[in-house]
Amino acid sequence: MNRSRIAIVAAALAVGILAPICSSTVFADAEVNVSAGPTETGKPLAVRGYDVVAYFTDGKPTVGTEEFTTTHEGATYRFASAEHLKMFKESREKYLPQYGGFCAYGCFVHKKFDGDPLLWKIVDGKLYFNLNKSIQKKWSEETSDKIKTGDKNWKEIEHKSVADVN
Repeated sequence: MNRSRIAIVAAALAVGILAPICSSTVFADAEVNVSAGPTETGKPLAVRGYDVVAYFTDGKPTVGTEEFTTTHEGATYRFASAEHLKMFKESREKYLPQYGGFCAYGCFVHKKFDGDPLLWKIVDGKLYFNLNKSIQKKWSEETSDKIKTGDKNWKEIEHKSVADVN
């Protein structure tokens, strides 16, 4: 095994051990990474309440408000403005984070880890989150290869519970 494969395996093992301890996220649906707590819609909160459109329009994480909300795939999405809410409703697939908002590196290693909305990157017009800064750095190396593998793995784990894949 070469050094990069050993590093990937070591990182996956470390994340697999630490993710359940570090995460404050509740995984209500297998397909969408959601946070606990009641929302105005009665559905769990996606992306910890951050506005997914703002990553594309403002180039930064922006907290949404209860005033501008919608539900999608069993989760509540919040937006910073009526305009962002409208944009999302008109083109949901454009703005939804990849892998249901789970960690992109986690999907690369066939796992579902919490995706932190403050650790994000847009690649080829798609939004990705990572678990922590260390994992984001690993994911940022040879990103296109990791995305290809993550996309393939997501098809296999998308409908499985976190407990089943981790």
